[in-house]
Amino acid sequence: MRVHVGCEFTQWAFADVHALVQVEPRPDADVHTLSESWDDQTVALSSTYRDQFGNTVRRLTFPPGRSIMRYDAMIEVERTPDPAAFDAAEVRPADLPPETLVFSLPSRFCPSDELANVAGNMFGALPPGWSRVQAICDWVHDNIQFGYSMTHSTKTAADVFQSRQGVCRDFAHLAVTFCRALNIPARYVFGYLPDIDILPTDAVMDFCAWIEVYLGGQWWTFDPRNNTPRVGRVLIGRGRDALDVAMVTSFGALQLESMVVWADEVPEV
Repeated sequence: MRVHVGCEFTQWAFADVHALVQVEPRPDADVHTLSESWDDQTVALSSTYRDQFGNTVRRLTFPPGRSIMRYDAMIEVERTPDPAAFDAAEVRPADLPPETLVFSLPSRFCPSDELANVAGNMFGALPPGWSRVQAICDWVHDNIQFGYSMTHSTKTAADVFQSRQGVCRDFAHLAVTFCRALNIPARYVFGYLPDIDILPTDAVMDFCAWIEVYLGGQWWTFDPRNNTPRVGRVLIGRGRDALDVAMVTSFGALQLESMVVWADEVPEV
């Protein structure tokens, strides 16, 4: 199936501001980019590189004044929901592949050392494996109130646990933190998520954050915010937390005036 994804940022700079932008699908994700385009003069002078996590990062410099940056793409994805393996087991730390170890450690927004006792008390006695990770996602989904006004840019998982409020970014950070506190490798991911095979919603489309957890020798998708298998995910970036996969990272003052995101199924003809 095909999905139409993209975003538009309107930003203001008082001087030249160099920035890193992550809005393009990962080349190794289970999707195929049929076409893509940028509508902004600054992008013509940009360059891209792969960061340490394999994400596509675009470097560019915004000129003084107002800039409108628009990315638009047609993507082909599988029409199947997120796969599951209910018998997937946790892997002992001694047996974890080296590349997974970084996703077992505390990070800027996922201080698993701070919430280690909390995670142990809440989930430590549960049977290890898929069901324990699902129990973590169930708890986060059921106990954290969603709201765009209920977060801030420096909010950590510990803050989310205390406030019981946040956006999908915060849901993901808290679930990742609980998993890592139990020695289960977990990574933060974000991308486009169209509303396919779900009840209609009036919510404004936005980027979506979810998590990937290492069980049974491979990574699996979990979504503590929606907490149900979904169709049509278009992965943009993976990292330790949102700091590694920020949509825009600026080296100077860059004021975001507006942002629009779209992710829609394209009907077959």
